[in-house]
Amino acid sequence: MRPAEYPAPERILLHISDTHLRAAATPRLFDAVDGAALLSRTLGVIEASGVRPDAVVFTGDLTDLGEAGAYADLRALVEPFAQRLGAQVLWVMGNHDDRRAFRVGLLDEAADLRPVDRVDELDGLRVVTLDTSVPGHHHGELSDAQLEWLTEVLSTPAPLGTILALHHPPVPAVLPLAASVELRDQSRLAAVLRGSDVRTIIAGHLHYSTFATFAGIPVSVASSTCYAQDLTVPVGGTRPQDGAQSFNLVHVYDDTVVHSVVPIDAPRALEYIDPDEAQRRLRAAGVAPLSAPPRDAPTEPIPVLR
Repeated sequence: MRPAEYPAPERILLHISDTHLRAAATPRLFDAVDGAALLSRTLGVIEASGVRPDAVVFTGDLTDLGEAGAYADLRALVEPFAQRLGAQVLWVMGNHDDRRAFRVGLLDEAADLRPVDRVDELDGLRVVTLDTSVPGHHHGELSDAQLEWLTEVLSTPAPLGTILALHHPPVPAVLPLAASVELRDQSRLAAVLRGSDVRTIIAGHLHYSTFATFAGIPVSVASSTCYAQDLTVPVGGTRPQDGAQSFNLVHVYDDTVVHSVVPIDAPRALEYIDPDEAQRRLRAAGVAPLSAPPRDAPTEPIPVLR
């Protein structure tokens, strides 16, 4: 028997973005899309798969209008789900979110307009949450104070490295209209990240899955559980669609990070190999079956306040 090229991942994250929940009494987005129902379906698909992540990271636009009721509904959906999976929940601000309602509704903090920047530890893997939102606007920015804070955080490497989570991705957008709502002055962020222990950047905002590098660091953008952009639209245009919703799985290994796009509505299955049969086939192929590393009990998030 020979071992597989890679052992089991050190950590597993669920990367969910742009849920765009509205309060129950508010008309649906585009008069048609029920963000809460779509998120509920997404969580059901995830739980049924049997994956047991260390954390669930929501990279912004959690609500569509920043309503207190929408944050309450979001929390009521997500927290019991995460508890059943034994996972932490990490929330990231987006341009459709409201900092005051976000702090009160999701973090149990007092309402204020400070950026929601945090550090959470997942047994050696550091996740830095950076708030790129600009109240009253849809583009993204980072202040001098935020970049100074990030520089200080990254000055000490984490045992398993750092994942940076933000809403506005520092990547080119393939839909031209998205240039009006992009993250501005990205070179300032790049100067902070170069040479740091940041292993990957995860983001949302674009409503389609895409991948790039930034300051030499891989970037993975998750699409949306609410609606997706149709990239077959005639060049130069934009066409949101009620379809192709997805989330990402993030598998963190000792020397690499793997991002996988998972559609919510999976196509018709052609075959099913259950876990026992998969292990039998591995042994028959002469490959030692993988065993997951032991997981400690979930720890409480450790906020770092500026």
